[in-house]
Amino acid sequence: EGIAIAMPIYFATKNKYKAIKYSFLSGMTEPLGALIACLCLKHFINELILGIIFAIVCGIMIYISLDELIPSSRKYGYTKLSIASVFLGISIMPITHLFI
Repeated sequence: EGIAIAMPIYFATKNKYKAIKYSFLSGMTEPLGALIACLCLKHFINELILGIIFAIVCGIMIYISLDELIPSSRKYGYTKLSIASVFLGISIMPITHLFI
């Protein structure tokens, strides 16, 4: 996300400070939003609701990866690298849960 915010701002303005500032401000909205949601919704959130929310977010991220990121990387000639990266990411995720 930071790169998606910072790069266009940097290339448009050639100002590193402005690019860092706006990517930082954009990144701070997520913890602030989580804090506000926690304070407002803490009485309504349980394990079932949390599982449903995570499933929806997971579906969105899979869609973005399969429909946007992989075709874009293949368009620029990184066919083998994009497929290898997907399988590597799928393999690493379960392994990281072994240590938590």
